Amino acid sequence: MDKQKPAAIDLKPVHGERTPRPVAVLATDPEGDIPQHRHRRGQLIHAIHGVMMVSTAQGSWVVPPGRGVWVPSRMSHEIRMAGEVRMRTVFVEPGARIGLPDTCRVIEVSELLRALILEGVALPLDYAAEGRPARIMELILDEIEAAPALALHVPMPRHARLARHVRRWIADPSQPVSLEAWAQQLHMNPRTLARLFVRETGMNLGAWYRQARLLLSLARLTEGASILEVALAHGYESPSAFAAMFRRQLGVPPSQYMRSGARSEAT
Repeated sequence: MDKQKPAAIDLKPVHGERTPRPVAVLATDPEGDIPQHRHRRGQLIHAIHGVMMVSTAQGSWVVPPGRGVWVPSRMSHEIRMAGEVRMRTVFVEPGARIGLPDTCRVIEVSELLRALILEGVALPLDYAAEGRPARIMELILDEIEAAPALALHVPMPRHARLARHVRRWIADPSQPVSLEAWAQQLHMNPRTLARLFVRETGMNLGAWYRQARLLLSLARLTEGASILEVALAHGYESPSAFAAMFRRQLGVPPSQYMRSGARSEAT
């Protein structure tokens, strides 16, 4: 079990960068949401407990337990927490590996990567530049590069009026969604809105809101809400309709998905 005392949250760009070593791993257990900020180094933010939503100008990424989100160097982002969140963060110097992504993405954290991260937390920031500590950090980079990306992303529109409307819906995802209703509320022609939505997000409205509802539901499930409560809160007619959608999108029913997350938290 990871008993390392969490580092104090420090939103300055130097957080996790007070070392000449190219990789640093810190335990950072925040007490609440983290406002918009950025770091000179890239980061892998690994959720070992709770759910995070990481947002940038390009979109939002939901990070369930046992997964991680890669945030490239100097990318402004904010983090919203669902319940109590425990994080382990890998800070990577720009240029340390040319194969690391230059966009945000949620990745699967393998058992090996999870174990390496926990080993890295126990190392001092100025660990030996050679030997076992350095090899652990090199292996962490290997695993981040090899990790498969997960479809846990909701692109956000930049168009000001549409973005405000989308944020209002995200605050209450039980609201019904239709192209005609949104067009009327935005004082647009439905065809104009349809074209605008695809141009801004790369998805049509129907595909977008199904993905958004799915990702928003993960936070509620992790907080302990029942499938019935989550289904009603996100506009589904029944728990079975929600479970069917969940299985189509993620390949497993919600109960199995959350059990896999619980196993990840226990390690």
